[in-house]
Amino acid sequence: MSRIKIELPPQLPFSTRMAVHIGDINYGNHLANDAVLRLCHEARLRFLAHLGCRETDVGGCGLIMADAAIQFQGQAFHGDELTIDVGAADVVRSGFALYYRIRRESDQAAIARVKTGMVFFDYAAQKVAATPEAFVQALADAGCLK
Repeated sequence: MSRIKIELPPQLPFSTRMAVHIGDINYGNHLANDAVLRLCHEARLRFLAHLGCRETDVGGCGLIMADAAIQFQGQAFHGDELTIDVGAADVVRSGFALYYRIRRESDQAAIARVKTGMVFFDYAAQKVAATPEAFVQALADAGCLK
């Protein structure tokens, strides 16, 4: 069976912490797969805010997620404090990739690696938009692009 393996970029310059809530737990009594994407969504919002952006306004464009991949590395449980490191790479004509490293704060255990493909989108025109130069500069200023 082929397994997803996410190679992280050298720089994940943004970090945020979040607790695992009871609603994040599945019937296996650990962090659910859909909760991982919810946590990454919140981390993405915080990362964008750090850059002075919002998902609905990144240099005049919105963002839409084109794809997502999760590589599970360990379990997290109710009450665990997680650190999520975030960085961007692979900037292209109309999008970029966001990378997330999730680890448990208490013992630094690896929980997951996540990659989301983000596309710039003009919601008014309902079409893909070009990557704003101001966003590329913000990523460079944040230490994502070396």
